[in-house]
Amino acid sequence: MTVVILIIDMQVDFFAHERLSQRRPALVAATNELVVAARDAGVPVAWVKQEFSPDLGDASLEVKRGRIRVVIAGTPGASILPELDVRPTDHVIVKKRYSAFFATDLDAHLNELQCSQLIIAGVNTHACIRATVVDAYQRDYDVILARDCIDSVDREHHEITWRYMDGKLGLGMDNKRIQALLQSQSAEPKSDNVIKRG
Repeated sequence: MTVVILIIDMQVDFFAHERLSQRRPALVAATNELVVAARDAGVPVAWVKQEFSPDLGDASLEVKRGRIRVVIAGTPGASILPELDVRPTDHVIVKKRYSAFFATDLDAHLNELQCSQLIIAGVNTHACIRATVVDAYQRDYDVILARDCIDSVDREHHEITWRYMDGKLGLGMDNKRIQALLQSQSAEPKSDNVIKRG
């Protein structure tokens, strides 16, 4: 069994929003800190990107109906923020809907790694984070919510969704606690490579 870090939708277009633009430096720093801790502990890192075709043929209904041209494949806006510590060895998942599990290879990737626990980070709390966390919960993954690395374009929705998820669908932890747990479990046998939540 193993732990996997899943970082969702940290892309240029999403950070064009005023609130996330202001939060960008702090979120990038916290996410990179989490990634370094993961690499030091030998924990796999997976990045999730939302991408739509230029004609929006594969986009969600909201995007199609509004002709919202966001995270278009091949454009700079669909790129992961350049400040983030993405490595060629990291796994990248492209999704078309809110959940990172919907019509992607995430299930297969996690099964291959014998994953039993996910540490989830990224944006937006009330949309793609929540949908992914719900799907992870329904698959019986033990979920840790990286408190310092999750936010939303809407503060109120972020706070309401956080209250809904934390303690029920997953357990919120700040980076300091996650780092301590990653360090403590990295010395354990790989067969028991799961962060203890208690």
